[in-house]
Amino acid sequence: MEALVVRLSQLDAEAEGAIRVVMFYDTLMRRRVDLPALARASASLAECVAGIRLFGTGRLIRIGPDGREAPAAEALAPEALVSTTVPITLDDEAIGAVWLERSGPPGPFDDLLLDRLALAVSAAVERHGPAFTTMADPALVELVISPGSDEAARARALRLMGFSAGLPVRVVAVRSEIPLDQVGGSICAARPVKAAQVADVGVILAATVAADRLPAGVRAGIGIAGNPVLSWQQARTALRFTSPREPVVHYAGLGALALLAEIPQDVSRDNADVAAIARMAGSPDDLETLDAYCTTGSLRRAADLLHLHHSSVARRLEHIGTTLGIGLTEPAGLVRARLALTAWRLLDD
Repeated sequence: MEALVVRLSQLDAEAEGAIRVVMFYDTLMRRRVDLPALARASASLAECVAGIRLFGTGRLIRIGPDGREAPAAEALAPEALVSTTVPITLDDEAIGAVWLERSGPPGPFDDLLLDRLALAVSAAVERHGPAFTTMADPALVELVISPGSDEAARARALRLMGFSAGLPVRVVAVRSEIPLDQVGGSICAARPVKAAQVADVGVILAATVAADRLPAGVRAGIGIAGNPVLSWQQARTALRFTSPREPVVHYAGLGALALLAEIPQDVSRDNADVAAIARMAGSPDDLETLDAYCTTGSLRRAADLLHLHHSSVARRLEHIGTTLGIGLTEPAGLVRARLALTAWRLLDD
């Protein structure tokens, strides 16, 4: 390699610099240095702050060119200072990012430097086992949530995925067009989290779940922490209760409503109120109005939700009530409508 550098230096100073950057990171990788050392070496080479972030653990490293941690008073990788950002990939999954923070334009070798840094970080992460990645072998996930698995096999599968013995595991059932690794990383950034697609549902195993951090457009049912088999059953049930207006449902919050999921679908279809909702489903405006009213329990709050005048909503509800044969303004009628609408949504789900 040194002989090649000498030959290239006689031809092209830029090529020589590029080869030296590659050699620099090859040496670091051979020495199997850790992440802080990689950031420190990169900051020294680039003569600016270098940053490393791992999504799955939430770990953040920012080192200045003097070899010290960048001052905490600075914003973490502010866009105004980020010269270039490159993703860290492992097994085709984006597990983090590396970047440089410059006050001026990017340096001539910044792209190459960050590509090699990302590669070195990926190699360092891989050496420490699978717990840094979010995606898991679907067979291991199925082993954990299947009622037919014995406890020893389940415990071994959890250990292989990076969960400590005795750590409570919560299961989340997900339907989303967003990659599962991103969904999992968003709800459990600093604790163990694993995800896999099982049949038609995404499964996330997590030590903790920050439901308020779920990306928009994701539907999720969240089971109670503890036994992963029971938590999975609860998560699947909760997922069935999700809707565009309520995309995230906690099983614990369903209470007695969870019993609706146990009713045979033929029985639900034969119920007069559910059948009436099914017939009304051909009118999206009526269905949306009824949903808003059932969600809020108030004509005026439903009007605010629908961005309509309350008198317009009142007329719609009067028409809907006549169609359904239910007095929607009466407490008992509102309960009937809520139950019928929920039971209809659970059909064929």
